[in-house]
Amino acid sequence: MALLELINLHKTYMMGLNQVHALRGLNIKVEEGEYVAIMGPSGSGKSTLLNILGCLDRPTFGQYFLGGDDVSMLDDNHLSEIRSRRLGFIFQSYNLIQQLSVLENIEVPLFYQGQTDRASKEKAMHIAAMVGLADRVKHKPSELSGGQQQRVAIARALANDPLIILADEPTGNLDSATGQEILQTLNELHRQGKTLLMVTHDDDVAVHAKRVIRLHDGLVASDRGARQ
Repeated sequence: MALLELINLHKTYMMGLNQVHALRGLNIKVEEGEYVAIMGPSGSGKSTLLNILGCLDRPTFGQYFLGGDDVSMLDDNHLSEIRSRRLGFIFQSYNLIQQLSVLENIEVPLFYQGQTDRASKEKAMHIAAMVGLADRVKHKPSELSGGQQQRVAIARALANDPLIILADEPTGNLDSATGQEILQTLNELHRQGKTLLMVTHDDDVAVHAKRVIRLHDGLVASDRGARQ
């Protein structure tokens, strides 16, 4: 059974009186432990696809299975629960809470799981050390470099032991050297068996993935490296 599966997935928006077909019938399977890059030109459907995979939006029709469960048409409350328990997010702009420390930012997903303060802090400290931030846990995001902030975002994405990590242009705001450091961190997570799906427009970033899916006009134009 695939960890993630899309079956004839469509998404249509209304723009005034016109219909915009963002996704036109995607069929994609992602197995546990895969590292997948999603690429395509502007308007190809990348962002729409990521929103649906992240349970931030629903398809117009078609099915989306995550961990064997059809989450296509769940209501907002159930989608919120899926996001908090099954998915980890890494954003181009980090999306950290500026008023919280590094440790507290990492703890945020654990708060929604009802963990005790002690268990939450212990887990957050362990993850902070994993991503090289053990000596920065009391700092606020504004006191960190861009690369360090993205490491906090990666640590936060790991906190709830997600089924899959979704990364949206994770090096987009970083210089090339820092971006390579973040990509090496993602590579290490993949070696540890994590499942990663990354949206990027950069071929130099996508080359780190083991599989590259290219979208064009809401369809899969190519899928290289898929497991047979």
